[in-house]
Amino acid sequence: MDPAEGTASHAVLDALMVKFDHMMLPVSDAAASRDWYVDNLGFRIECENRQSGTVAIQDDNGFTIFLQKTAHSLSGEKCSLTIQVKDVDQTHRDLAAKGVAFRDAPKRYFWGYGAELLDPDGYLIRLWDEVSMREKGSA
Repeated sequence: MDPAEGTASHAVLDALMVKFDHMMLPVSDAAASRDWYVDNLGFRIECENRQSGTVAIQDDNGFTIFLQKTAHSLSGEKCSLTIQVKDVDQTHRDLAAKGVAFRDAPKRYFWGYGAELLDPDGYLIRLWDEVSMREKGSA
């Protein structure tokens, strides 16, 4: 491959890749999901539209999740959310002490070191932190 072609394709990708900053997550109860994400994972409420059953929650880096009430069943395959925390072991201890159920305590998974839990609608939440991932995450 011509080195100039590689540089040109990187320039095109750089121009196309912007910032993934919003997503919609169908939920059965927007208020219950809002409370769960705010109380347990530290998201803050960006905006709320009670008429449409939509709540926008935002993380510390400005990523927004629109929690949208759906009339449809939420059974079947779902996406998973991978959330970086300051210290996954401490976050696990703190949330478990509050009564939050974990699917698994922190351990090494195929994706690295972290903990897994389910939100109120059964979405898989994967928690991780940089230090533990670096020190415990690789095989």
